[in-house]
Amino acid sequence: MRRRKIILDCDPGHDDAVAIMLAGRAPELEILGITVVSGNQTIEKTSQNALNVLQYLELDIPVYAGCGQPMVRKRIHAADIHGSSGLDGPVFPELKRTVEEEHAVTFIIRSLLSSEEAVTMVTTGPMTNLAMAMRMNPGILDKIERIVLMGGSYGNGNITPAAEFNIAADAEAAYVCFNSGRPITMAGLDVTRKALCFPEIVERMGRIDNKASKLFVDLMGHFCRTQKEVFGWEGGPLHDPVPVAYLIDPDILKTKAMNVEIDIRSEQSYGRTNCDYFGYLQREATADVAVDIQVERFWDCIESGLRRYG
Repeated sequence: MRRRKIILDCDPGHDDAVAIMLAGRAPELEILGITVVSGNQTIEKTSQNALNVLQYLELDIPVYAGCGQPMVRKRIHAADIHGSSGLDGPVFPELKRTVEEEHAVTFIIRSLLSSEEAVTMVTTGPMTNLAMAMRMNPGILDKIERIVLMGGSYGNGNITPAAEFNIAADAEAAYVCFNSGRPITMAGLDVTRKALCFPEIVERMGRIDNKASKLFVDLMGHFCRTQKEVFGWEGGPLHDPVPVAYLIDPDILKTKAMNVEIDIRSEQSYGRTNCDYFGYLQREATADVAVDIQVERFWDCIESGLRRYG
């Protein structure tokens, strides 16, 4: 079986932490490195959160800290969901691991240029690191097999009526990536909001009774509570593991090819992913947009991923 080479670019974040867990021991994936960006919290905090998760799970994957600011706009965070640390809830042991000295952007460029085969870029936070790498060295484009992201929506946003957080946090970066000419799979709020982590799901994962399942339960304790406070969900939508689950089991998502444009000029709708679902504009499709998800199959994938830490 071919192991797909990936770089996971994230901003942990409770759901990013689960994405790391899912990818960490997936036999279908080979993680070249984890690159971290400012998003759910500052770059210092998201980097520490990634290290804490990897150290706890005993995953020997290097972490590269990247951009602490968006390309153009002012920095925003999601403390109302993820807390002051970006990963409130779990209590981790003393952190002994450190980030690599190399910047995430130069790591992305070096890894892509040196790879004999194309690499899939998985982004579960703002797309700043990847966009900066594209701008610094356009030669990497041919080495990107596909960009698979959690972000955007062809329906409603979650930070404004129009925009989803990861895109709105750096819409200019998303604009660069969506106009790169590389194949894109977009898993947006339209499907991730169906992956609700109800209490019975937390109980189900807790019964696995290993260190990964314990971390999952601790993460979801905070995440589901704040999601209910902010959005009224009975279970928090587990956004960021969806693109990873899709790479493990592509049948989890149903996608539709669409022309997607990132709004970087509107004041009201900045960060919106304008998805031409019905083909009104008669323009070439630029992304495969997820339109449905097999929810039970997704949770089966999460359970299988957690069990690999037994």
